[in-house]
Amino acid sequence: LALVCGVRAATVPQTAVDLDIRQVAGTWHSVAMAASDISLLDSETAPLRVYVQELRPTPQGNLEIVLRKRENQACIEGSIMAQKTEDPAVFMVNYQGERKITVLDTDYTHYMFFCMEAPAPGAESGMVCQYLARTLKADNQVMEKFNKVLQTLPVHIRIVLDLTQGKGKPWL
Repeated sequence: LALVCGVRAATVPQTAVDLDIRQVAGTWHSVAMAASDISLLDSETAPLRVYVQELRPTPQGNLEIVLRKRENQACIEGSIMAQKTEDPAVFMVNYQGERKITVLDTDYTHYMFFCMEAPAPGAESGMVCQYLARTLKADNQVMEKFNKVLQTLPVHIRIVLDLTQGKGKPWL
C-alpha cells in the first residue's frame, strides 16, 4: 500500500489466498459492519455505509459489486467495479477515491469477510469491514469468527452495525 505523501497505511492480513472469484457470485447480505473510525459508518447516510446485494464476477476476473445505500431519504441501488490485481483476493475500486478491498475469508456458501481501506479525515490509515452472508439468518459462530478476524487487523476496529443482534436497521 502506498498512499500519497508517504503516509503509512495499514496492511490487511489476508487469509483468502486462493480466492476463486467465480464461487463468490450471487446474492449476499451485509450482516455486520465494522470501522476503525465510527464516523465512516455512524449514520444511515455515511459515505461508506453500503449494503452489498450481489457479487458478479466478470469474464476478465473483475468483480461487479451491486449495493444499496441511503441518499436523500431514499434507498439508492448502484454498482461499483472492483478491478482485479495480481493477488486474487485483492481488488481496487474507485469509490470515494481509489481504495483497496481485501477478501479476508470466505467459505463461499455461507459467509465472506472483506475490508476496504478508508482513511478517515485527518487519519493516517483506516478501514471498514463487512461480514456478508448468503441468507439473512444470523449465525453467531460466524459472527464470533468475524470478531476474531477483526482483532488480527493492524488498526483498532469495532463493530458499528450488527444486524444479527437487531442493532441497526437494514432498510433494504
